[in-house]
Amino acid sequence: MFKKSIKAYEKACEVIPGGVDSPVRAFKSVGGTPPFIKKGKGAYIYDIDGNKYLDFVQSWGPLIFGHCDKDIEKVVIDTVKNGLSFGAPTLLETKLAKEIVDMYDNIDKVRFVSSGTEATMSAIRLARGVTNKNDIIKFEGCYHGHSDSLLVQAGSGMATFGSPSSPGVPEDLTKHTLLCEYNNIEQLKKCFEESSDIACIIIEPIAGNMGLIPADEEFLTTCRELCDKHGALLIFDEVMSGFRASLKGASGILKVKADILTFGKVIGAGMPVGGFASSKEIMSYLSPEGKIYQAGTLSGNPVAMAAGLVSLLKLKANPKIYNDLSKKALRLVNGLKKVASECNIPLQVNTRGSMFGFFFCDNEPKNFKDVGSCDFERFAKFHREMLKRGFYFACSQYEAGFICTKITNKEIDNCIKNAKEVMKNL
Repeated sequence: MFKKSIKAYEKACEVIPGGVDSPVRAFKSVGGTPPFIKKGKGAYIYDIDGNKYLDFVQSWGPLIFGHCDKDIEKVVIDTVKNGLSFGAPTLLETKLAKEIVDMYDNIDKVRFVSSGTEATMSAIRLARGVTNKNDIIKFEGCYHGHSDSLLVQAGSGMATFGSPSSPGVPEDLTKHTLLCEYNNIEQLKKCFEESSDIACIIIEPIAGNMGLIPADEEFLTTCRELCDKHGALLIFDEVMSGFRASLKGASGILKVKADILTFGKVIGAGMPVGGFASSKEIMSYLSPEGKIYQAGTLSGNPVAMAAGLVSLLKLKANPKIYNDLSKKALRLVNGLKKVASECNIPLQVNTRGSMFGFFFCDNEPKNFKDVGSCDFERFAKFHREMLKRGFYFACSQYEAGFICTKITNKEIDNCIKNAKEVMKNL
């Protein structure tokens, strides 16, 4: 079933570390060999062995309209004919920026970059430059890219300055990062008690890197209040949830407003792109207006801008898409929960718009520690068996899943039917 993929993986391991260019793709969390994908079309992806999978990953979020959407495909091809990259301004940058800015009342300007990692890294630098402070607060289980100051692990105290979680990251680069538990108000308050030098809080308001765990409204309100009280800025990392959880991402669902928003994935409709946005006052600190430096040759790449613009305009023209996606996500997870219950298997589920998550555990996880107590072996077996049946779920308990417009209720019901057969043997 996976003979060609197995050989392809062996060859990849000879020239690429671990055989992959992003660690989760190696399937270490679920076992087996990752299928090597040849093409995608609509709701499906196809591997080099000829296997077909209903795709609940959708390139980790950005493909709201599924693979090879005809409108996005056309504009990409048309734009490519004029050139791949210029390293100079284009009208497309301004058009996409205006569409994004016009949707929010708390941002005036956006700067484009080439990835979510760049967006969060730049947003933190901006916050430090604006506040003239050094420390940042992040939360266990929230992934904001692999820049050095964000690769931290918890220390022995209740709320401590983080230490590096990866070799190659000097302690000097993480000593200004305070780490505390997601949805834990007391730990958050303790961070501000321990430091008077906090520049910002950065948080995924809808965490998608420890499964799907939304932040409690009270917790986010406390984040906002503490930032206001202590002169810090609040950064919402919406790299995953932006234009996914709703037309305005988490910001369209929550009452709490952030000072800086970061985007990625979705605003490029599958192309490498990211962005960070704020008020004109805060963004005026950026070079060339201000002294805070940030740059990138491929930032605002015309092909990525064109793809993102078409996708966003399609979404704005028909916001009811989000209602349909949300119903499908609920249909999927509620169906999975029902068949799990019939098989006497504890399963916790959650959705935010077209994002979904499910956990093999007794109680709903509220933070990274809770997720760590889930049954990872059961998840791995479920993943492997569903893959054999043609259903491609995220290959880690720590990752969220996504619904695209091309997935039908009939396909979801078929997935649930197959899941029941799998769960009978879990």
